Amino acid sequence: MPEPVIASVGASPLGRTDLPGRDLFSVALAEAFDDLPDPADLVEAVYVGNQSESYEHQIMYGTLLAEWAGLRHVPAERVEGCAAAGALALRHAVKDVRNGEHEAVLACGVEKMTSAGTSGATDALSAAFDRAIEQRSGITAPSQYALLGQRYLHETDATERDLAEIAVKNHANAARNPRAQFPKEIDVATVLESDPVAPPLKLFDCAPVGDGAAAVLVTSAELAADLDRPQVRVAGSGAAANNIAVAERDMTDIAGARVATETAYEEAGIDAAAVDLAEVHDAFTVCEALLAEAAGFAPSGTGYQSYRAPAERADGWTDVQLSPSGGLKARGHPIGATGILQALEAYEQLTGAAGDRSVEGAETALLLNEGGVGDAVTVSHVLTTAEAP
Repeated sequence: MPEPVIASVGASPLGRTDLPGRDLFSVALAEAFDDLPDPADLVEAVYVGNQSESYEHQIMYGTLLAEWAGLRHVPAERVEGCAAAGALALRHAVKDVRNGEHEAVLACGVEKMTSAGTSGATDALSAAFDRAIEQRSGITAPSQYALLGQRYLHETDATERDLAEIAVKNHANAARNPRAQFPKEIDVATVLESDPVAPPLKLFDCAPVGDGAAAVLVTSAELAADLDRPQVRVAGSGAAANNIAVAERDMTDIAGARVATETAYEEAGIDAAAVDLAEVHDAFTVCEALLAEAAGFAPSGTGYQSYRAPAERADGWTDVQLSPSGGLKARGHPIGATGILQALEAYEQLTGAAGDRSVEGAETALLLNEGGVGDAVTVSHVLTTAEAP
């Protein structure tokens, strides 16, 4: 079977912008195809991760963005999985190339969240909850994750200060990332003294609302070589869904993330110890702690130590570096584009293009993208350098 690789990446600016979604995509596409043939001469299919039509009153995003890329008569689909939409788009592209169906597929994501304002974004995100059990009670995403946070602090030795330290670490990473929405360092006091959102979560425990788009070109290894492009292998991919309602799950065992990641590890022929860096779904600080455990990087109850240097973590931790981009927390979280932005960061890390935030000697990366609350749907990818075994 053909070996799928990422051959090029691009992104728009992240944050509040006057550009509509299609123009954000155009910026990302232009970067991805700089020094490449025109998309119409290369791309054979398009998958678009997009969370909600409510922001711009727009469905048919697959067709729209294919048209905006100058493509005609190619398969073009919008993929929905709340915040995992981008990773699902990437997974579909990878499968198409691996199965020999297409040789070059564009996986992209876009969201124009600020057009709806904070209240509109809150309402759009609540559509990811079970309507019969959760939506009608007025539950929001922060309140759902606050339940996970409260339970995690109850069951472990973690404190609110530990969660704040995760935010501090990710802002420090974002300060070295020219693509970040918030390239600014903060301190623990800033987090702990920020406005309460849903205890134990405060404003600086939460990822921001923002606009953005990202695109990756997935091709066969042979085509990437013909194009003379730096390539990163997609060595493994996994996905899993759990119950949609949080009340019907173990709130501190993110089982779907564990299953999806173990599937990706098995396909790649590695284990957690082989991963040098991981972009995880830190929509809230507690998420990074929980996902460090689900991915096998940390023993149960110690994931909150992700902000510490490897030598200072509990026994059983790997040496992985988490969220070198700044994560959703500080790099930004334009919902449908988030999974693609994770792939972009890994591509830059593994091709030596990450600049001051480079993880030294990195050969293997894990991408872990979630939709809904916790593991309602989780998608994991293992990316490796072309030289990695």
